[in-house]
Order: sequence, then structure tokens, then C-alpha cells
Amino acid sequence: MDARRAVVTGGAGFLGSYLCERLVERGTEVICMDNFLTGSPDNVAHLMGGPAFRLVECDLTGFVHVPGDVDLVLHFASAASPVDYLRHPIETLKVGSLGTLHALGLAREKGARFVLASTSEVYGDPLEHPQKESYWGNVNPVGPRSVYDEAKRFAESLTTAYRNSHGTDTGIVRIFNTYGPRMRPHDGRAIPTFIRQALSGEPITVTGDGTQTRSICYVADTAEGILAMAGSDFEGPVNIGNPAELTMLELAGTVRDLTGSSSPIEFIDRPADDPAVRRPDTSLAASRLGWKAQVDAEEGLRRTIAWFADKLSQTPQAVAGR
Repeated sequence: MDARRAVVTGGAGFLGSYLCERLVERGTEVICMDNFLTGSPDNVAHLMGGPAFRLVECDLTGFVHVPGDVDLVLHFASAASPVDYLRHPIETLKVGSLGTLHALGLAREKGARFVLASTSEVYGDPLEHPQKESYWGNVNPVGPRSVYDEAKRFAESLTTAYRNSHGTDTGIVRIFNTYGPRMRPHDGRAIPTFIRQALSGEPITVTGDGTQTRSICYVADTAEGILAMAGSDFEGPVNIGNPAELTMLELAGTVRDLTGSSSPIEFIDRPADDPAVRRPDTSLAASRLGWKAQVDAEEGLRRTIAWFADKLSQTPQAVAGR
């Protein structure tokens, strides 16, 4: 499906801005909705002024109206890092529930394809490794991370209900640890934290003993996987991620090497309910969408470090300080 007109909620966020960009490049008119809780107009400033892009400040938990036809709704509005969703727990739960309800309602009204940004966090601290889409997860419903985990699990359930009850054309993507340029230096996730610390000569802080694993996927790859899902009729859920797995200690060491930093590595307390392992089984994405990640971790980190270094040279306080 080549969408003529798309709505991207959370479109001024890190990942959402790449989706807006790719859609505009493909000739799609884009309506970007964001309340700027964690997103920023700066992420889409290069798209503003063009005839195919419009930025609308909007709280998705309130009334949502878009005049005219819409072919595609990409629902990416949510805080995504622990620092953000622990600071904004109610807002995170509301956008996952009421926000999803309103975005689904818009898609139903317009007869549009709807794609939900879900997350690998629906698997919790997994007892199955690697994680297949058939795995139901191991989530603490009252733990500190539950405001994000359960919001996304509810959003998946609501999306499925709209498909089954209303016939809405829906798809669910479960996104694994995306990184790249436009991440905020202080968003609390490992990669921007490690890069900021390494570039600033601060100690690189690794939680726990550093043996916990993640599978990191470069943002351009993630965006292409999501758009492949948007262009299909597959309902999912489908994992979008890079199955190459590495420990947090390995990641910290790689960042230090690539930056040429002499920052020491220090160990700090590990957060509650922090998953011990994370690696997607992406065979379903390969078979149903013809998609797999292309950018390896070292190349993706080089690109990301170069972007952070450029930002640091322009405005040191943006990276070195809050």
C-alpha cells in the first residue's frame, strides 16, 4: 500500500521523526501529531515548510480530529525510555490506553491502515530466549516498569479488539532497542548515555555486572521494517529488531573504543525488573515482510557517535549538561 496521506502520532519523537521523513520522501502527505512531552519540533524542523508535511501540537488522550482522507495511521506516541516513563507514569498509561483508543478510532473512521508501535518490553524479563512473537512474556504488573510494559500490552489487546470487532486494518510491531541520531543525550537509555559520557570524559556507567544483554537496531533499519509492515496487510505482531546480541559491558567497551575515549567503566545499581536478556527472533519479519536489519552495531554506533560529537561541538551544554 502506497499511502497518499498519513498521520504519525508521536511524529516529533526520535523514531517518529524518521517515519515522517521516510514517508515524505516517498511522496506521502504527513500530518505529524505530538504533544512534545518527550519529542521536539527540532526533530522535524527540516520537514517544515514543505507542502507535504504539517506539524500539529496535540494531546492524543484528548479529542482528535483530522479533516480529509487518511490512508495510514502510525501510532508512535509514548514515552519510550525508563527515565521518561518513570517521570511521567500516568501520561504513559494514558497514551497507551486513551491515546491508542483515539488513534484507532481515527483509523476506523477514515478506513485507514493502523500500525501500533509496541515494544520488546511486552516480553518482560523473558523466560524464552530468543523471543518469538508467540511468547506471552514475563511482566511484573505492579513493578516500576509496568507503566510502560502494561500500557503497550493493553494497546496490543485494544488493537486486536478493533481488528476483530470492527474490521479495522491493523498491524502490531514489537520494536527492539532502536538507536541512532536524534536521541536525547539524557534520555536515560544505554547508548546515548554511554556516548555522552565517553565524549565528555565522564565514567561510563554500566548497571549491574554488565552481563545483561540487548540487541540494538539502527534507526534507519527499524523505520524500514515499520514501513514494510505498514505497506502489508499482515496483522502481526511482528518483531522488528537486529538479532545480534551483546552484553552491556561489551556495548560500553565498543562505545569507548569508537570514541577514542579514556573514560573508565564504573558499575552502578541495576534498575528493578531490568531484563536479563533481550534478542528478537526475526524470522517472521523476514518471511512476511521481506525485511531484516542491514546495519551492524559497529557501523550504526559510528554514525550515532559522529552525530553526537557534532552536536557537542556546536552546543557543549546540550550533551555535557542537561
